[in-house]
Amino acid sequence: MESTTRRQALLKVIHERLEEAYDDTLEDVIELLDIRKKEDLEDIKAVQEGREDIKINGSISWQQIKQELASE
Repeated sequence: MESTTRRQALLKVIHERLEEAYDDTLEDVIELLDIRKKEDLEDIKAVQEGREDIKINGSISWQQIKQELASE
């Protein structure tokens, strides 16, 4: 519930400020949102590829990782 209330408060402030913003500022906001969305999609793709790789090649156990780190 707290995050919903916080989100609503942030959206209200953003809306108020955007009403006063210059057009180029609005274009910058859109560009930033597009960049964020692209990054999110890239992250999702990387996770999916990682899961597929684990299905094909398996994974390394935590025990093996600890042993490798200890030997360094």
